[in-house]
Amino acid sequence: MMRLKTLSDLAAATFSKARIKSALSDKLGYKSFNVNSVRHQTSSSVAAEPFLNGSSSIYIEEMYRAWEQDPNSVHKSWDAFFRGASAGAAPGEAHSQVPSPASGTVVASSLPSQISHKVLQDHLSMQALIRSYQVAGHHTAKLDPLGISSADLNMEIPSSLQLSRYSFDESDLDRMFRLPPITFIGGENPELPLREIVNRLEKVYCQTIGIEYMFINDLEQCNWLRKRFETPGCMTLSQDEKRTLIARLVRSSMFEQFLAKKWSSEKRFGLEGCEVLIPAMKTVIDHSSGYGVESFVMGMPHRGRLDVLANVARKPLEQIFCQFNSKLNAADEGSGDVKYHLGMCHERINHLNNKNIKLAVVANPSHLEAVDPVVQGKTKAEQFYMGDEQGKKVMSILLHGDAAFAGQGVVYETFHLSDLPHYTTHGTVHIVVNNQIGFTTDPRFSRSSPYCTDVARVVNAPIFHVNADDPEAVVHVCKVAAEWRATFHSDCVIDLVCYRKNGHNEIDEPSFTQPRMYKAIAKHPHVLDQYAAKLIGEGAMTEQEYQAERQKYEQICEDAFTKSKKATVLRNREWLDSPWPNFFDTRDPMKVPDTSISEDQLKHIGTVFSTPPPQQDFKVHNGVKRILKGRADLVANRQADWALGEAFAFGSLLQEQTHVRLSGQDVERGTFSHRHHVIHDQDKDANTYVPLNYLSPDQAVYKACNSSLSEYAVLGFDLGYSLTNPNALVIWEAQFGDFSNTAQCIIDQFLSSGQAKWVRQSGLVMLLPHGYEGLYQIYYTDN
Repeated sequence: MMRLKTLSDLAAATFSKARIKSALSDKLGYKSFNVNSVRHQTSSSVAAEPFLNGSSSIYIEEMYRAWEQDPNSVHKSWDAFFRGASAGAAPGEAHSQVPSPASGTVVASSLPSQISHKVLQDHLSMQALIRSYQVAGHHTAKLDPLGISSADLNMEIPSSLQLSRYSFDESDLDRMFRLPPITFIGGENPELPLREIVNRLEKVYCQTIGIEYMFINDLEQCNWLRKRFETPGCMTLSQDEKRTLIARLVRSSMFEQFLAKKWSSEKRFGLEGCEVLIPAMKTVIDHSSGYGVESFVMGMPHRGRLDVLANVARKPLEQIFCQFNSKLNAADEGSGDVKYHLGMCHERINHLNNKNIKLAVVANPSHLEAVDPVVQGKTKAEQFYMGDEQGKKVMSILLHGDAAFAGQGVVYETFHLSDLPHYTTHGTVHIVVNNQIGFTTDPRFSRSSPYCTDVARVVNAPIFHVNADDPEAVVHVCKVAAEWRATFHSDCVIDLVCYRKNGHNEIDEPSFTQPRMYKAIAKHPHVLDQYAAKLIGEGAMTEQEYQAERQKYEQICEDAFTKSKKATVLRNREWLDSPWPNFFDTRDPMKVPDTSISEDQLKHIGTVFSTPPPQQDFKVHNGVKRILKGRADLVANRQADWALGEAFAFGSLLQEQTHVRLSGQDVERGTFSHRHHVIHDQDKDANTYVPLNYLSPDQAVYKACNSSLSEYAVLGFDLGYSLTNPNALVIWEAQFGDFSNTAQCIIDQFLSSGQAKWVRQSGLVMLLPHGYEGLYQIYYTDN
């Protein structure tokens, strides 16, 4: 006998009784409708109970909407209920009325009322069953490839999935039920036996994919996700897709094997245990490219970086292999840091659609997750310079480790930039390489949340947990993630639940602290062997074709290894993630350029900066009016204070077509209420005026950007923004100078040492104001 899981968390989207009252009274036509009326309508407090739980109230509203469009889309008992209620039936009568077959009018049913009660109750129970899988099915999904742990740190089946919560018994399993409009498991079938409903829900929500999305408070997005996972056959790959997948898995796996064979005693932070990351990333890139993305900015920790550089970004293998030769010295500046911290930028053809794409992997140190905001800032800058206001041409992909994703606060800070107007990159695909372990710390001792990905819930990002030993499930999830980003322009998370074969690095001994896990790993078959056997068994490829694919890539590696031996020097500039072509060629480093401007230019900038908005209906605050008048007086008297001097600097650059971005906490007004670069209409919300954007018709754009209350992430973001184009003035301002202490990691690891390690220049300017009250006046002369 099959095991029937039951009622999911009916309180997961808790709605008040007032919501039930409003929904049913307004939509069903009751003028005075209360909770007792619900009980009267069903004549059973037990049957009414699902009404009083928030999850089912959503279903009732959805069913009513569907019934309004098509009465046949709901069960006949609900059709009768809605017809009766809409016709003004008194409480207690609507449930027992059905339409007359002849006239279509509402007449009393001759069926005993208790049959109607059971039909209604069973229908509500069936809907709660579906909701239970949608809300909590991921808790029982088979996510751990080793089969020894639970990704949510809890091996127990949730109480919300227990049979005792339902009114069904064995005799109900073969009864037919009309499916509600909030599920797609039926495909073309509007009705299914209960047994088949359970089977399909188990297949969608409790196998190697666990989907978290029911916390999203957008019905359209929830239905969009349901359709892409619940529709029968939606996860099936074509023969061509399977052959592409195994070819990528061969490259990912054999690259690691080749490095292990040639440099067995070297640390390389290999990808063993999560080789599916490479086909996962390439799937996201392929499908995003198909949706119009031309440039991908990627950030990642050290684990798997060399494999990503080789098989995603397509860095020439011989350049990677040269990094293992300790006898080679750099022919240019930069120490090169360590090979698993390096970045790159490369353009290539995407052979699946013959489109040219640019791939950049941003260099970063061992400070985990510090690169996240840097990637976002670089992405935002590329979008700005390309005029890509909706993020359709440039996107970011961020890779994370499980322990760092849960533990590092900059992850939370970066998520909270994701929908801010001056910081959004219009959706990031996050991929977590979930080793189920930190350095040596068990996740039960390193996080308080069920999943390492729970931080992403703060921005309503859907989270796709997937067993990394099921490559086809991984590919499906990645296709959905790429489409989600292209459709909704918001973040999503792919949680690749895997294992780490070798410990923290290749010379580390992991069984000191994880004996059980590493005994299981020692006996665990390789994902490539598993998938090859599957495809050969299906007839999708032959053993000879599989071996030929392996030999082909092994020869590629050997040829590159031979070529790498001929190298005599290392060139660190080959690893730049943000190259500045020809920037230094046209400048004499020994000559200071002339930056003076005429007094007429100063007067023009000062006049525009001190003039109120020209719109007659724009109401300026009286205090701001006084400030503007004071500025006008300074200009007239050939004087300037700090705020006016800053405006002269910004304005003259803008007129020279140099983009200026000022970012930080409350920079629009200024900490000391001195700047007022953005003037707010006192009568109309969000109606603003930026004087420095009205200096001349052909000037560059000025952005004054109030940030979130963050230093670490925002400084990182603006550092990343500054990397893209050296011909811009990018400024981060601390609210007070000592606030920069919280961003010290960015200062130490990227600003101070970035050029020495990675030849990475940045034009970022940091303003660190201190609390000296009173502002200095500057006098300028003809000289």
